[in-house]
Amino acid sequence: MKSVIKKTIFTLFAIILIVLVLFGYQDKEVSELTEKYAPSPSAFVEIDGMNVHYRDEGNQKDSLPIVLIHGTGASLHTFNDWTENLKSNRRVIRMDLPAFGLTGPFPDRKYSILKYVTFVEQFLESQNVDKCVLGGNSLGGNIAWNYTLKNPSTVEKLILIDAAGYPFKSESKPIAFKLAQTPIINNLLTIITPRFMARASVENVYADKTKVTDALADRYFDLTLRAGNRRALVDRMTMVEDTLAYKNIHKIQQPTLVLWGDQDKLIPLNNANRFHKDLPNSTLVILKNSGHVPMEENPEESLKVVLDFLK
Repeated sequence: MKSVIKKTIFTLFAIILIVLVLFGYQDKEVSELTEKYAPSPSAFVEIDGMNVHYRDEGNQKDSLPIVLIHGTGASLHTFNDWTENLKSNRRVIRMDLPAFGLTGPFPDRKYSILKYVTFVEQFLESQNVDKCVLGGNSLGGNIAWNYTLKNPSTVEKLILIDAAGYPFKSESKPIAFKLAQTPIINNLLTIITPRFMARASVENVYADKTKVTDALADRYFDLTLRAGNRRALVDRMTMVEDTLAYKNIHKIQQPTLVLWGDQDKLIPLNNANRFHKDLPNSTLVILKNSGHVPMEENPEESLKVVLDFLK
């Protein structure tokens, strides 16, 4: 019996060792990632003990800048294509949220939506933004509408892209999200992060998987390895949220664009209809053949909708 137990323990140890050798990756320091992912016009600003990565581009005389907030596991780069077009005559501001991109984790490891709202308040103050058009995707959308409720005088218009906020049940969820929410296993995620898992997670939120290029998958993977981000993802995904905050959505008076991919398997299309129903001054646009991140998957088509809304 003892020999069987010893063999079992040895086998498990061997398996863990093999997995670590094949899929164990060390954290990457910001300095190692900056050259590739933070070239000009990227900049950094210190907020609440963090060195926040951001980009402020376009017409600096624009009195109503467009502020864009990315979702879970992403970075400011997810709005690259939109920004390239918008910056020709508008001021466009983006940042890496704490826990993601090059910014890194909150020092206290707490990731409530209200904590993120406070962060956005501090960031916009650092950029001298008194009024803006505020847009957000997924988690970023959740932050955006909560920010608008708290700071109505700052937001002229609101853009919600496959936004979180209402209770929902996913038809399909990225594997990285599933593992980050699984006790015990989620701790292994902080050191064992297969490259193929990063690609599979991005493909999961795209309607057309062929659009997930090697460069795109590498970016998501590299920024996941930014020191502290893997632990931060686990902390964020296991955070207990205020599940009743959505009951205040009807109080938002700003003109709001609700933009949704019809193939979103993470946050169902029904949630788009709920936003449209509850928001008193909203426009709903459903994009065909788009998943959870239409601004990245179908930038031209999604941006056309945004430009029409901004007019």
